[in-house]
Amino acid sequence: MAKISVIGICGNSIFMNVDHFHEKGETLVANSVYEEIGGKGINQAIACAKMGAEVSFLCAIGDDADGEKCKQTAKVFGINGFFSVKNGLKTTFAVILTDKSGENQVTGYRNAELSAFDVISFEEEIASSDILLLQHEVPEEVNEVAVEIAKKHNVKVILNPAPIRLIPEKIAKSVFAVTPNEQEVKAINKTHFKNVITTQGKKGCSINDNIFIKAIDVKPVDTTGAGDTFNGVLAVCLAEGKTLEESCKYAVCASGLSVTKKGVLNAIPTKEEIERTIINE
Repeated sequence: MAKISVIGICGNSIFMNVDHFHEKGETLVANSVYEEIGGKGINQAIACAKMGAEVSFLCAIGDDADGEKCKQTAKVFGINGFFSVKNGLKTTFAVILTDKSGENQVTGYRNAELSAFDVISFEEEIASSDILLLQHEVPEEVNEVAVEIAKKHNVKVILNPAPIRLIPEKIAKSVFAVTPNEQEVKAINKTHFKNVITTQGKKGCSINDNIFIKAIDVKPVDTTGAGDTFNGVLAVCLAEGKTLEESCKYAVCASGLSVTKKGVLNAIPTKEEIERTIINE
């Protein structure tokens, strides 16, 4: 069984469906609203779990009700959660707007955050993993220490560089693959990375600018979490020994399936759903 370690955030999210996104000074009335636990870290961890992998997930939470919801969500999906509780602080919170075309806009608030010390305590999990999956929703020092530990134990690292920020060269040189979207790729120096996998939404993805993987044909309902689904499935496929190209085919298929349902967690497909779709393509 593949083992994936994920370091990221987890918190409560409020989803609102609107006809269109705000113009300057405009007030909108949502068509619907619901809450769901989310964050790139937990979304990617769940995507890995739905692929049948053993998953260890490290995140920071506050000593509040939302933090408890994060713990319960990890438990429901069979994830081995390592929750660093930050007393007196609030768990991550986000508001997601989705328009009638299925596109989304996200505004997040982070209060409880991981530290380098938290990552050091997670070393045993990283060391026993096939892949370490990281994003930019944690402080830079967290990723730096995590990459150092992974390098020490010869563990491959996938970095999802979202939200966009400068990537130190020592991290860039150490990761196996970086997975920016079409906007994020403009902010990185691609020559610093071993593999650059650029996700391109409804078009698919490209691998090192010379291999293109076409997306499956679907009608999008909600694109929230599609990138997280892509990264989780990519990590598991690589851990299982699939080639980079084959892993990207699975990941593109999975992200395509995920946008056909509202929300994130229940929209992430299982391994069986992905394989059934690939066979029928």
